[in-house]
Amino acid sequence: MNFGLLMNMFPGGGGGSGGTAQGGSPTTMVIMIVGMLGVMYFTMIRPQRKRQKEEQAMRDNLSIGDEITTIGGIMGRVVTVKEDSIIIETGADRTKLRIIRTAVGVNNTNQEKAQAEQDAAKKAAEDARAEKMSESASSRKKSKKNKGGDE
Repeated sequence: MNFGLLMNMFPGGGGGSGGTAQGGSPTTMVIMIVGMLGVMYFTMIRPQRKRQKEEQAMRDNLSIGDEITTIGGIMGRVVTVKEDSIIIETGADRTKLRIIRTAVGVNNTNQEKAQAEQDAAKKAAEDARAEKMSESASSRKKSKKNKGGDE
């Protein structure tokens, strides 16, 4: 498709003669570009920055005894925490590896805690729902008895 034909499809398109006199095409284009940049920021850049901040916070909060998985797939337990690096133990023979903090992909200990909290919250919600349903069922039985006695 020709760019000129595409521009003529929009009101005030600059593809033909007198494009700026027809209704402010430059301002419309600027508004559209700014809008598209805004949408790109909120759908792509902002979530990525949020993820990076969460990952950095996870790496900064590593402590001795945490189970981690590196971005290369090595699993181990943190033995020593230094400013730039950490030392982990891996395997049954307790091989020690020194890695940089940015190589940590997942803190398994924190994930297990978060999963346990989610499971507990889900169970509490299910218990509350079951209790509410049993209360409503018992109130229905009482109302049926009252209706049956009135007739």
